[in-house]
Amino acid sequence: MSDPAKSPEDSGAPAGAATTAATAHPAPETAAANTASAADEETPIPLQVDHDLSSDDDRSDTDSAYISLGGSSRTGSITSSITNYVYENGRRYHAYRSGQYVLPNDEDEQERMDLQHHIWRLLIQGALYTAPIKIPEPGDGDGSEFRILDLGCGTGIWAIDMADEHPRASVFGVDLSPIQPDWVPGNCRFHVDDYEDDWTYRDDEKFDYIHGRAISGTVNDWARFYRQVRNHLKPGAYCEMQEYDAWIFSDDDSFDRAPWTKEWVEKLDEASLAFGKRINVARHHKQWMIDAGFEDVQERVVRIPIGPWAKDPALKELGRFEQLHMQMSVASHTPALFTRVHNFSEMQVQLLIEGVKREFRSKDLRLITVYRFVSGRSPGPPLPAE
Repeated sequence: MSDPAKSPEDSGAPAGAATTAATAHPAPETAAANTASAADEETPIPLQVDHDLSSDDDRSDTDSAYISLGGSSRTGSITSSITNYVYENGRRYHAYRSGQYVLPNDEDEQERMDLQHHIWRLLIQGALYTAPIKIPEPGDGDGSEFRILDLGCGTGIWAIDMADEHPRASVFGVDLSPIQPDWVPGNCRFHVDDYEDDWTYRDDEKFDYIHGRAISGTVNDWARFYRQVRNHLKPGAYCEMQEYDAWIFSDDDSFDRAPWTKEWVEKLDEASLAFGKRINVARHHKQWMIDAGFEDVQERVVRIPIGPWAKDPALKELGRFEQLHMQMSVASHTPALFTRVHNFSEMQVQLLIEGVKREFRSKDLRLITVYRFVSGRSPGPPLPAE
């Protein structure tokens, strides 16, 4: 059996280490033969979902609470440095701080992110968060602002849904790409920015809740990142990270019988480590929060089948969505890292992608992946800079 937390050991290669250039596509059964999928200390949990998976994401675009961000309400001017996107290997990438993020921002990727948003909501019964926060509703409290920050907001779908469902909250989304829609709820704003920079919010702009989802692979220094998160939360406020393991495993011998998939996750981990922003780090977020001084840190781990092979009807439905999502995911995660780090040609990249997608669709394989929900409470006061 392969462990859900298994991945190449952190000590296997230093960040920034060069990887061997591929002059021809290696045979999948021999690729990365020396890369071990080392076990983490975490104990696997059973493949099960212990809650109702129903969800209702319907939202009317004609709601009178929606405003256009085409004007001055979007922070900063949309200049050529932001919108002159980079095109590479048939995909489109962000222009602002070009090269710092390895996933595309084109329509195919936006569709993948919105599909994954649906999966995230299925996992928590249609909810948007698991942290024990209390967002004031109309008529509650003293009318003070409840401020929410969404890091790496992508298409903005999570921030928009939060603003829709909680009109008393002010929701701010940050991303390198201005790919969010123009029409959004009046209590939602988007900013083009890099959260690896020093945060410049004032003391009176601290947040009641900071959320990040699928941002592994975007940060070089996680200790610094979590210091900034904690220092910009009000005392007692929560941070929540919703992450997925960039790894695949099985409870039988399926993973060993999926050579293209095995090669892909091993080389993806090697490449992101060499790039300096490792993707397969979801299992570390709980400890990083604890190290930053967060209290009451909780982690919920959910194992998801890739494909409709589970007997449980809820898991079967979830597996269908994840099978489609993973086929889209391999197509978005592979091109930049494999051409820049492993020196794959575009043809070699496409060959690998199609091999992995074929295994994801196989009825003979029982592959599994992991999603995680990690939350912690900020005790205050701010941490000193290092």
